[in-house]
Amino acid sequence: MSADIRIETADAADAEGLAALRVEAMRPSLEAAGRFDPVRARDRFLSTFCAADTKIIRLEGSVVGFFVVRRNTDHIYLDHLYVTSACQGRGIGRSIVDDVQAEARFAGLPVRLMALNGSPANSFYQACGFEAVLKDALDTHYEWVPLRKHLS
Repeated sequence: MSADIRIETADAADAEGLAALRVEAMRPSLEAAGRFDPVRARDRFLSTFCAADTKIIRLEGSVVGFFVVRRNTDHIYLDHLYVTSACQGRGIGRSIVDDVQAEARFAGLPVRLMALNGSPANSFYQACGFEAVLKDALDTHYEWVPLRKHLS
């Protein structure tokens, strides 16, 4: 990841801007699925927004994405990961996933997440080592399990 990238914890004042970023990031996939409703997408994000779990990704001071990690007793849940289209392909998302996987490896916990069916995010998460464990009408559920070293 570039040295110009900064990760910072969100606060309540960031919620609306992050919701707008999410809506724009999801727009192509939701339109392709015939499900684009910007008000619903915004409200769905805001209804579960927790600043303490939300990290903002900045490049040269500008917000270029965000991610949400929820830590549970039996897994780590990557609830959101969005990078603006202009900044995709630079390794930013992969670096975030690598960091979450490193945390999970240290904790001995799997990482779980969901991606909208038909979204390019599916191939991204598969390339990061996630395996599909469930597919429903809307989403594919993924899990990444850290390798465990067995000592004899």
